[in-house]
Amino acid sequence: MTPLWLKVWWQNFGTGKEPRLLAIWCKDRLMGLAPLMVENNEAHLMGNPDVCDYLDFIVSDGSVPVFFDTLIRFLKKQDIVRLNLGPIREDSIAYKHFMETARQRKYEVHCQVEDVSYEMFLPESWDEYLQLLAGKQRHEVRRKFRRLYESSHVDFHPVENRNAEKNALNIFLELFKKNRSDKAAFMTDRMAAYFQSLAEAMEEAHMLRLFLLKLGDVCAAAVFGVDDGSTLYLYNNSYDDQFSALSVGVLSKALTIKYAIQNRRKRYDFLKGAESYKHHMGGKPIKLYRCQIDLNRDRA
Repeated sequence: MTPLWLKVWWQNFGTGKEPRLLAIWCKDRLMGLAPLMVENNEAHLMGNPDVCDYLDFIVSDGSVPVFFDTLIRFLKKQDIVRLNLGPIREDSIAYKHFMETARQRKYEVHCQVEDVSYEMFLPESWDEYLQLLAGKQRHEVRRKFRRLYESSHVDFHPVENRNAEKNALNIFLELFKKNRSDKAAFMTDRMAAYFQSLAEAMEEAHMLRLFLLKLGDVCAAAVFGVDDGSTLYLYNNSYDDQFSALSVGVLSKALTIKYAIQNRRKRYDFLKGAESYKHHMGGKPIKLYRCQIDLNRDRA
């Protein structure tokens, strides 16, 4: 989560919480950043699992123990009784290093797997990517694409004009209403406002990637992606359920993988969720944890 993203999240969902955006220094050297929020004497990483796939601290190499001690000392002075961290990746600073340091300091730590995220490193070509898939899945991808292209004229493209992006976002949001009932219920007016704010912020940072899949003159699917120049993140997608027989949902995602490969991205992040297509399309699982550190209890 970038600072820009967290700002958008806070503006839309921060009501009732107190921000604690902490920078920890050692003399003139910045050791790390802790984007926290406080509610009922409990500190959380800023964000929530509904729209934030995973969170973390930013800490320079070798600084975790001092960063941890300084942060905990500050939080205890603020009468914070618990540090609640999640969702955090199994390879994150928060899980891999912070929890270990907390246990070494004899704090009581509770961690449990909350969800899973999927990602993959990308080869240099689409053909190489297809060869990485299991034989059955490779056959299925080719079969589904063949059926799609036989059905109609197919146009898939990223929307790069700013005015066109606004229209594409409206299409993306509208398709949610034509999607599964659970996705339609997710896209409340408040959530739509968040997506609009996020799209504007990511566009200003040149990170927004909105993709449209059109069959003839009809938009059948849309993908909301974020691109940091190295990784393409699949943030969300929507499609018209009347085209579900043509697998437009999964194929629009596959086409974003093709786009990422063609544009020399190193990694593709499917983000949070255990949907089977992520595994079938080559994603590797990353466990996401929820961890609590009780600041008023230790094992000493």
